[in-house]
Amino acid sequence: MNKLIALLLTLLMLSCQEESKKAEFPNIILIMTDDQGWGDTGYNGHPYLKTPNLDEMASNGLVFSRFYAASPVCSPTRGSVMTGRHPLRYGICHANCGHLKVEEITLAELVKEAGYSTGIFGKWHLGTLTREMIDGNRGGRPEYEVHYSPPSDHGFDTYFVTESKVPTWDPMITPSSFAGDVSPTLKEGESFNTFYWSESGEIITDNLEGDDSRVIMDRVIPFIESAVEEEQPFFGIIWFHTPHLPVVAGGYYKEQYKDLSEDQQHFYGALTAMDEQVGRLRKTLRELEIAERTVLFFTSDNGPEGATVTGRSQGTTNGLKGRKRSLYEGGIRVPGLMEWPGKIKPGSRLGSPSFTSDYFPTIASIISINIEKYDRPFDGVDLWPQIIGAAERREKKLAFRFQQQVSLMDENYKIYSNDGGQNFELYNITRDPSESDNIATSHPSKLNEMVEEWNRWRISQEASANEADY
Repeated sequence: MNKLIALLLTLLMLSCQEESKKAEFPNIILIMTDDQGWGDTGYNGHPYLKTPNLDEMASNGLVFSRFYAASPVCSPTRGSVMTGRHPLRYGICHANCGHLKVEEITLAELVKEAGYSTGIFGKWHLGTLTREMIDGNRGGRPEYEVHYSPPSDHGFDTYFVTESKVPTWDPMITPSSFAGDVSPTLKEGESFNTFYWSESGEIITDNLEGDDSRVIMDRVIPFIESAVEEEQPFFGIIWFHTPHLPVVAGGYYKEQYKDLSEDQQHFYGALTAMDEQVGRLRKTLRELEIAERTVLFFTSDNGPEGATVTGRSQGTTNGLKGRKRSLYEGGIRVPGLMEWPGKIKPGSRLGSPSFTSDYFPTIASIISINIEKYDRPFDGVDLWPQIIGAAERREKKLAFRFQQQVSLMDENYKIYSNDGGQNFELYNITRDPSESDNIATSHPSKLNEMVEEWNRWRISQEASANEADY
């Protein structure tokens, strides 16, 4: 009897220790917008755009002065967030190309090791969500069946996601063609044929009117409240569709820009509506008294849409060269914020380059998981030592590869090629962020050093693509 009591007391003690350990882990939220350029925030000096909540988040936390998407288009960048690895290692080459493989270890799977509740909300774009009906860009089509890959296959307990883009206002309804990127096969006022799906594999049909960012946040907040009630740490991903085309804003948000053009009213209005939801989220964290136990990240998946500012593609790079689909700075340098009250000093800045592949090892470090046990190459690094000032610079360079464009950058220099790596340009990015002065001929030793390192990375990436890591 005494042995039984001792055993029960031991089990109770271990359970309490486990619960105590869980309570020490911070909640983690990753926010990402779609096609928001480096210049598309108030805190980065936009002349018209109002983003008061992002501005407050920037002043209350850390601004990444050089934050990059791992790719100049959406799906590959999302893959890098999930895995800490370049998406070409597992076949996501472009939007609607490949899918997130079950052999990859995702952030959701990582944090579940530590007892987190997991949820994702918004745009998925890492595989199809149904085999049963036509949905989005690839869902339900027999030729794409191999790409069925819902969030539930990758560690998420809860989800409310679309396969791909939807309008930023009344997301289930086809808007006017003036909104941009509206298929001619769709009819204005009828279904957009891209649906919101839940973890039960069902289409969501209620509360889908108005601002899409609000529609998404209406699902995020109950997820957070449930986790808090259950005293469980949570990991949430919020991937807003805004400001990806089709861009539509409601009257209240357009009115805030009434002196500008119709296209600007819609574009800026949609971003301001999204910013409002960021504020709503931050307010909820404070009201639930968990703000100081929550790490909040914000970024975009790539630079602004369009070869130029035209139509509803009103995004800006703030003077950087290139836009979406380009590995020049304007295509990949994006807004980057991190807020953790009590842990990160207000008004902090990180000047070293960092990118979306860094999320995985940084979060692993925060929750004390050693990723070396996964025995595969990671392209990201743990940023936490730099964030707290324990390290001055990153050691690993940032490698990029997209179609025939390739690039590699370190603290000061960047190489770029648009012919698959046959001929390279070289820039001193810290002195020449606009990439206007190609110094390849005057700095041959630096050029050769970086080209050699990029080729070593390419060999590793191609080995991963041939499934050497599994």
